[in-house]
Amino acid sequence: MTPDSHGPAASTAAADSVASAGAPGASAGAAAYGTAVYERTVDGFGTVRVVPLDPDRDAPLVHSWVSEERARFWGMRDASVEDVRDVYAHLDTLTTHHAFLVLRDGVPVALFQTYDPDADRVSECYEVRPGDIGVHLLLAPAAAPEPGFTGHVLGVLTAYCLSTHERIVVEPDAANEKAVALMARSGFEVGPEVVLPEVLLPEVHLPAKRARLAFLSR
Repeated sequence: MTPDSHGPAASTAAADSVASAGAPGASAGAAAYGTAVYERTVDGFGTVRVVPLDPDRDAPLVHSWVSEERARFWGMRDASVEDVRDVYAHLDTLTTHHAFLVLRDGVPVALFQTYDPDADRVSECYEVRPGDIGVHLLLAPAAAPEPGFTGHVLGVLTAYCLSTHERIVVEPDAANEKAVALMARSGFEVGPEVVLPEVLLPEVHLPAKRARLAFLSR
């Protein structure tokens, strides 16, 4: 998970990025992104919706996020728009891994992924329990910080995951001190440092990753 400051100006930037990519922006309304798998209105913050990512529609926007230096721990800085589309098109064929856009009042503000730990390399690094769900989170770039933004978004996403699962597992890069600190502040139990093994398949290549496990239970 990659915590980054966010703010109202960044919401406008996100909408501009979507519009320039030919995808529906804030002016098209949240309905343009289809049916949400989860939605919650947070007093004083807005309505947060979690919608399935569409590889064709959303690849240019996601590429604009993952190619920035601030997203280096996401591991896709050198990917092209086509590469991003291919990665998420492959992910879309799986029943164990899912990708979503997180919208705040209709504007994309984060990339969110969930996965079944039993079907992921993380299962080689800890004892998976029934009811576990793994997650990754990348917030959109921020033009100006907004205090509490990350906490509100993370609160909605953890509520979504724990509504159907018993425990969340995250494995941020061990060098990503901001992410590890965020997990600790958010109530996660920080676990051991592990090395996720390399994955080399025709569809995907993931280098070995030194990670820090953390867990949040109901």
